[in-house]
Amino acid sequence: MSKRKADAPAFDGREAAAALPLAPGVYRMFNADGGVLYVGKARALRNRVGSYFNATPKPTRIMAMLAQVARIEVTVTRSEADALLLENQLIKSLAPRYNVMLRDDKSYPFVLVTKEDWPRIAFHRGPRAMPGRYFGPYPSAASVRETLNLMHKLFRLRSCEDSVFRNRSRPCLQHQIGRCSAPCVGLVEVDDYANAVRRAGMFLDGRSGELGDELTASMQAASEALEFEQAARLRDLITTIRKLQARQYVDGRSADLDVLAVAMQGASACVLLLAFRDGRNLGTRAFFPKTNGEDSSAEVMAAFVSQYYAEQPPPSEIVLDRDIPERELIEQALAEHAGRKIELRSNVRGERAAHLDLVTRNAALALATELSSSSAQQARVEALRELLGLAEAPSRIECFDISHTMGEATVASCVVFDAAGPLRNQYRRYNIAVGGSSGIEPGDDYAAMHQALQRRFRPAAEGEPDIVLPDILLIDGGAGQLAQAQAVLQDAGLQGVTLIGVAKGPERKAGAETLLLPDGREVQPGAASPALQMVQQVRDEAHRFAITGHRGKRQKARSTSRLEDIAGIGPRRRGALLRHFGGLTGLKAAAVDDIARVEGINRPLAERIWASLHGLEAGTGH
Repeated sequence: MSKRKADAPAFDGREAAAALPLAPGVYRMFNADGGVLYVGKARALRNRVGSYFNATPKPTRIMAMLAQVARIEVTVTRSEADALLLENQLIKSLAPRYNVMLRDDKSYPFVLVTKEDWPRIAFHRGPRAMPGRYFGPYPSAASVRETLNLMHKLFRLRSCEDSVFRNRSRPCLQHQIGRCSAPCVGLVEVDDYANAVRRAGMFLDGRSGELGDELTASMQAASEALEFEQAARLRDLITTIRKLQARQYVDGRSADLDVLAVAMQGASACVLLLAFRDGRNLGTRAFFPKTNGEDSSAEVMAAFVSQYYAEQPPPSEIVLDRDIPERELIEQALAEHAGRKIELRSNVRGERAAHLDLVTRNAALALATELSSSSAQQARVEALRELLGLAEAPSRIECFDISHTMGEATVASCVVFDAAGPLRNQYRRYNIAVGGSSGIEPGDDYAAMHQALQRRFRPAAEGEPDIVLPDILLIDGGAGQLAQAQAVLQDAGLQGVTLIGVAKGPERKAGAETLLLPDGREVQPGAASPALQMVQQVRDEAHRFAITGHRGKRQKARSTSRLEDIAGIGPRRRGALLRHFGGLTGLKAAAVDDIARVEGINRPLAERIWASLHGLEAGTGH
C-alpha cells in the first residue's frame, strides 16, 4: 500500500466530490505517487464519487483503497454509453490496482464477409483490419466453422483466397458439391451474387424471419415469370430456413441471447458465457477475470458485463445468474451504444432457467479445473525454485531461442512467463541481420544469440527506468549459448538474473535435457521432474514463437526477392503486383496479358517478369 507523502495535505473526498458536475463521465482515483487506484463510470459524477466518502459502511477493500486516495480526476462524457466505453479503455490501458479486469489474451473468432467485387465468407481471428463486415464474436472456433458450413450450403458464397480466385480457369470441387456458385469463372451474375451476400448478412444478423418473407416473395415472382428452376431453388432455400427457425425459439421467443454465470473461490473467479444467435446454440466460453481483491460475485459480474460488451456487440437479451450493481445504468449504456434495446435479466423461468442452471454448474467446474491447473503450475514453479536454490519463487522467467534455415531469415524469440503462465503481450522477436556489414555469418547461432540479448538488455544497461529484468533467464542451447548470455549480462553490469542453459540430450528426446546451472553443475532432472516440466513448457513456447517468426520472415523474403532482381521493379510496382495477384504464387500462375493489366506494368516489363519467374530469358516464348 502506498503511503501518503508527509508534506501532502490530507485529501478531502467530500469537498472534491461537491465540486464535480451532475453529468455522466468517468472518474480516476490516484495515490500520492501518481499511481492509478481505481477507474469507474457514473451517471452523475458528483453523486457517484460522493458516495465513496459518506458515512455508509463499506467493504474492507474499498476502505483500504480510499485511505490511499490523494486526488481524483474526472472526464465528462456526452452520455452514459460514452462513459462505459471510456471506462473500459482506461481500465485496459491503466490497469488500476483495485479494478476487476477482464483477462483474455486470445482474440475472438468472427465470421468475415469481405468488401470487394466478389465478396468471400471466411473465418477470421485477430485485428479487424480487412475491409468488410464482421459477424460475432463467437465463443469458439468450432461454432464459427459450423456457421460457415451452413452459409456455404444456403448461399453458396466463395471461401477461396483471392490469389486462387483470380487464377481459376474452371470451377473447383466446392462448386461441384453445391457449396459455391463459382463466381471465379462467371457462372453466376453479379447481381445474383450480391443478393446472396446480402441475404447471408441478413441471416447472420438474426433476421431470418424477414429473410424468409423476402425469399417467399421472390419465389412467387419467379413462378409467375415461368422461371421454375429459380423458383424451385428458392423453395428449397425457404424450406431449410423455416426448419432452422422451428428450433430458434426459447420459451416461445426468438432466442438471441447470452447466458452468464459467475463462480468464485477466494480471489479467483470464472465467468461462463453461453451464446445463442438467432436460436442457434454457439457453445460456451470461460473467462477468468482478475479480481484484485474484489470478493463480491455481483461486482465481478457487473465489471465483466461492462467491459466485455463495451467491445463486443451485445445480444438483445443477457441473462445473468444474479442481479448486479448499476444494472439500469449498464443496460441503458449498452442500449445507447448498440442503438437498440438491451435487456439484462436475472429472474427467469422455463428454458432460460434451465440454461442458467447449466451455465452455473459449468462455471463452477471450469473454475475448479483452472484452480487445479494453477496449483500444478505453482508446484512446477516451486520445484524450479528448489532445484536452483533460490530464496523466493521466480516471478518472471524469460527464454531466448534462435531459428533459421541454413542461415536464412534468422529470428530470435523471447517469451515471458510469470507464476500463472505465459504473458503473451510481452513476447518479443528480434530480426537478426546476417552477412554484409553485420559481422554475423549465416548460421552463427552464438553471434545471433549475443545480438538478441544485447538488444534485450541494452536499455537496462543504459539506466532506462521501468525496465523489468527476469528472475530466471533460460537459454535454449548448451555451454556456448550460455556463455554468450553470461558475457552480455556481465558487460551490461546486470546482477540478480539466474542463467540456465537448456541442452538437448544426445537423442534430442524430451525429458532427457541437461540443465546447465549457474554454479557450474549439470543436472538431468528427468521427465518426471516438475522443475524440468516448467523449463520444457517455457522452452517449447520460445521455440514455437521463434519458428513462427522465422517462417513468416522467410516467406516474405521469398515473395519479394525474385521481383527485386528484375530491372524496372521498385517497391511500388512490386507491391501493386503482389496485391493484385494475392502473392507470388498467384503472380507466377498469371499469364503475360494478365500481368500487363496491372497499373504501371507495360507489355515488355510484363514479359520480363513472366520470364524471370519461370527461369527463362525474356522473349524465349511462353
